[in-house]
Amino acid sequence: MEAFVMKKYSSIYELDGRVPVAKAIPFGLQHILAMFVANITPIIIVAAASGLSSSQTAKLIQAAMVIAGIGTMIQLYPVWKIGSRLPIVMGISFTFVSILCFVGSQYGYSTAIGAVLVGGVVEGVLGLFARYWRKVITPIVAASVVTAIGFSLLNVGAYSFGGGNGSADFGSASNLILGAITLVCCLGFTILAKGQYKQLSVLFGLVVGYVVAICMGKVDFQGITDAKLLAFPELLPFKPEFNISAIVSVVLIYLVSATETIGDTSALAEAGLGRNASEKEIAGALACDGFVSSLSGLFGCLPITSFSQNVGLVALTKVVNRFTLFMGAVIMILAGLFPPLGAILATLPEPVLGGCTLIMFGSIVVSGLHMIAKCGYNQRNMLIVALSLSVGIGFTQVPDMFHVFPTIIQNVFAENCVAVVFLTAVILNLILPKKMEEEQQEKTAIRKEIA
Repeated sequence: MEAFVMKKYSSIYELDGRVPVAKAIPFGLQHILAMFVANITPIIIVAAASGLSSSQTAKLIQAAMVIAGIGTMIQLYPVWKIGSRLPIVMGISFTFVSILCFVGSQYGYSTAIGAVLVGGVVEGVLGLFARYWRKVITPIVAASVVTAIGFSLLNVGAYSFGGGNGSADFGSASNLILGAITLVCCLGFTILAKGQYKQLSVLFGLVVGYVVAICMGKVDFQGITDAKLLAFPELLPFKPEFNISAIVSVVLIYLVSATETIGDTSALAEAGLGRNASEKEIAGALACDGFVSSLSGLFGCLPITSFSQNVGLVALTKVVNRFTLFMGAVIMILAGLFPPLGAILATLPEPVLGGCTLIMFGSIVVSGLHMIAKCGYNQRNMLIVALSLSVGIGFTQVPDMFHVFPTIIQNVFAENCVAVVFLTAVILNLILPKKMEEEQQEKTAIRKEIA
């Protein structure tokens, strides 16, 4: 009987395993809690920069939850060639915040939505034809990008641990204590829990941290009492306006987002399934990224993309079952249709998230390093990785280095290490000799013979 139970529950580690709904819900909920605040934060930032009212922002937050759920479902269970069939969780992308704040404040939010619609179609079409340019993104380029994604998220986890970037009490003792309690609970649960329940360590930490936060008076329930019981997203709440300058700028960021999606897809396949992502999977992931972003624009929302937080969670737990994540997507859609549920999830304090995400983001770095190891530590690969990471991470920590470039270049690269790492790695991969190490050995041998 015990062997039967273990076999039954082991299916959470299988892509298409059969999992009872009652067992799938907590694993799916864990994924949603890990990304929920990050999913709605970009909307809040861009809406404020664009001068939208609080009621307009609330409607966009509602739409963001529904779109994230729909996008995740399409990734899990593709429609035609759109979707990867991998356990990828989708959400509103932080990558676009800077450029859309600029477009929204300069031209208006309707112009930002017009650019989102066009850019999404461009990325979606490029995704469908990914096999023609996939050879440019070799395994060592993908490994460099995955490593960069992990490193770029480390400070995100640290900011959350301290209370959230820009918060009035950032780094306070109460925030650090709350983050530490959550982190210790995650670690303790991983050590003490048995079997597949170990993989619910993040959910356990989030729940305990949330309860402690309530006791500390760090949870504001005002938004729950103000929320309507049932509401549906509004189609075309903003009439799209099209500005060529805004479209070009946003399309460039879509290419950066595509880079991150390639990295996330590669990291997920490597960490969760122990293999490289196929061309079909990457093409489907990119197509979903683009076309669902356009769908998001129809509801007045920002572009959607794969969430690295959840890739880190898969790397940590090895739970790859599609149905478990499907249940998470259902929860996300319900949170959008029933605002009180979304309001409850939105009250999760930043330090609680930070306590859980530190390990998850570190897992992405480890996945990137593992991918590099699989590519081999030859001279060519080491040059690509070393220089791309040095330039990408180093230069973006000193954004003033980009002040001589046009504004559009600064918006794309100045603070986006993933974009710089990707560009540098692709260039190096194209110009460095394929048999660089062999040529070097031949030259050394000739010198020895002459000597």
